[in-house]
Amino acid sequence: MRKLTILLAFLGLALLTGCTAWLGAGSVMKAIVSIGFVGFMATVLAQLAVDAILGLAWHAACRDISVRQLLVSRMIRDAAASCLPFSQLGGMVIGIRATCSSHLFAGRRGRTISGPEAACANLVDITTEVMGQILFILTAVLCLVAHQQSSPFAKPVIIGLVLLTMGIGGFIWTQQHGGSLLKRAGRMLGHNMATQWQDAMMSSADSLQERFDEIWSHPRRIAEAAFLHYLGWLGSAGTIWVAYYFLGAKLSFSGAIAIEGVACGIMSVSFLVPAGLGVQEAAYIALGSAFGIAPSISLGLSLLRRGRELVIGIPMLLGWQAMEMRSLRNAPQADGDDAKEATAPVAATTTNPPGK
Repeated sequence: MRKLTILLAFLGLALLTGCTAWLGAGSVMKAIVSIGFVGFMATVLAQLAVDAILGLAWHAACRDISVRQLLVSRMIRDAAASCLPFSQLGGMVIGIRATCSSHLFAGRRGRTISGPEAACANLVDITTEVMGQILFILTAVLCLVAHQQSSPFAKPVIIGLVLLTMGIGGFIWTQQHGGSLLKRAGRMLGHNMATQWQDAMMSSADSLQERFDEIWSHPRRIAEAAFLHYLGWLGSAGTIWVAYYFLGAKLSFSGAIAIEGVACGIMSVSFLVPAGLGVQEAAYIALGSAFGIAPSISLGLSLLRRGRELVIGIPMLLGWQAMEMRSLRNAPQADGDDAKEATAPVAATTTNPPGK
């Protein structure tokens, strides 16, 4: 899997380089520079507003975790997927770890989150996000067909949408029965693993299933989270519309929805490609051309989007790493204090035996 991810990253980088060379680096740079500092900061602020909606969407499904913790965890998970050479799956793993340590950002309102709870929260958030994404892609296809009835993108995107819907249905079923499946796997492998490992696996399965059952027992919250994610996807189309506006391209908001939604559907299929290198650029160029936008502007938009992700993502990753290092430095001191508290009663018992 790691070799495949590296190979796809190189292929995507080669595709990005090829697109830039084909369109002309000068025209692409001209499109990027034309947005100006004000336009670029407008896209950054628009993305931060979308991030806030995504934090609220996560909190709608997981009410027992503070909004600030979930917002920070979400931004770190997205930063890992967009700024580091990982696929979406790698970003997911970092997101779980960030959720466990996100109380360091939340102050007094934050609380420590266990590994099973963090994994459950992230899986549920991804599930509700895909549910909102399905509705958003469907909206995008309708906008695309309204603009261009014979669009070559409509049919493959609809097929992919059906497959995505089937996949998320199976994913939901797995979450509702994951604990029992994990237990069965533990029993089947019981003869080939140590007893303590089998016990830990069984205990984790129970804890994970309890979390899933608690969250999925509130379908109204799940629906609310999915709807907020849908609004977040519409907000992402809004950021595209803002960027195209400052780049000098004339595009309606429905056109921005069509471009972002169909591109989102294409990138969902290529989730193994780190940061969607090359895939994002090719999708924006092809879809922008359908709306009469010059390829150099669409490629410039994609590069600006990557720049925006770096501006937001790198500080988040650095801040998270700084808090993790601080937590590790404080851990030995905390362990030493716990040891002193544990040995104090023993010393008192030794020096003052009963009856004296």
